[in-house]
Formats: sequence, C-alpha cells, structure tokens
Amino acid sequence: MDAQELNSKTPDQLKEQLVALKKEAFNLRFQQATGQLENTARMRSVRRDVARVKTILNQKAAEAAASN
Repeated sequence: MDAQELNSKTPDQLKEQLVALKKEAFNLRFQQATGQLENTARMRSVRRDVARVKTILNQKAAEAAASN
C-alpha cells in the first residue's frame, strides 16, 4: 500500500481501511501473545500502514478545513 493509492480514496474508504488494519493489528498481537505468529514483520508493516492511512486522513481534513 502506497500513499498515492490512498490519496485516490475517499475519507469514508480510508476510515474503513483503518478499521480493517486495526483489526488485523489486534489479531497479530493476539497471535504473538499465544506464540502462533509466524511472520513478525507483518506487525511492523500493518503498524506503518495504519500510520499512513491516518496521515492521509489528516491531510484530507486539513484541505477541507482550508477550503472553507
């Protein structure tokens, strides 16, 4: 997932993406706690994707506020 792909989405789509990523992060943390997590690098990428989505959402909110 890259920033250009996220920029083309609407804020509603980004919020749905954020919810899905947070659910995945929770599941990964649960797997790690129970010793079932095989791909530990996935946790890092999900965390970064969450941050990327939040950044794009904030940028879109700032643009909307600036245009008013």
